[in-house]
Amino acid sequence: MWLLPRKGALKIMKVVGINGSPRADGNTFLTIQAFFDVLREEGDFETEVLHGGDGSVQGCISCRRCAETGECAVPDARLKEMSDRLLSADGIFLAAPVYFGTMPGQLKSFLDRFFFSCIQTGRMRHKVGASAAILRRTGGYTTIDDLNRFLFSSEMIFVGQCIIHGNFTGEVLQDTEGLGIIRKLARNMAWVLKMKEATKSDIAPPSYEKRQMLNFIR
Repeated sequence: MWLLPRKGALKIMKVVGINGSPRADGNTFLTIQAFFDVLREEGDFETEVLHGGDGSVQGCISCRRCAETGECAVPDARLKEMSDRLLSADGIFLAAPVYFGTMPGQLKSFLDRFFFSCIQTGRMRHKVGASAAILRRTGGYTTIDDLNRFLFSSEMIFVGQCIIHGNFTGEVLQDTEGLGIIRKLARNMAWVLKMKEATKSDIAPPSYEKRQMLNFIR
């Protein structure tokens, strides 16, 4: 975790990068670090990497209890720990490698359980989000679409996405175009977060309306 020097009178805001790869220090991690490098330049940000692809959280069992309570009903200390860290964040950078045209199953197991419970309560709405897919050749857009669904369904404020290329660890740093887009995403997130913080006392956010679930089959 890095605590960055402040510029101006804004509070320190927190951005969490979700590393969706089973590898803790591969190309996905390097992409997140490139994103964080820009936030360090911007100031006013605390950053943290969350290893969401490590396989420590098993998938949803579809008990639907969280639709009633807003919390996952299956006891899981690791899920609670990661959920608390995300809920305390102002911004989320969701990054994942491409496995057969989508994200790794380990990451999806975590995202399914975390975001489905959040949708019921609106706890992630209006947080600022961005996404990135890391790949060798193909499958980037389908993976990005899958990642973005979690952000959109939660009513997060979306500032952009990036597909960046690299196979073996370190090769992602050779994709100069992709790294340029990552830097733009980070600056966009920093700008939106600063605007939110600077105007929060003057402009109230939209009120929350609980989702009314409807079955089309009667």
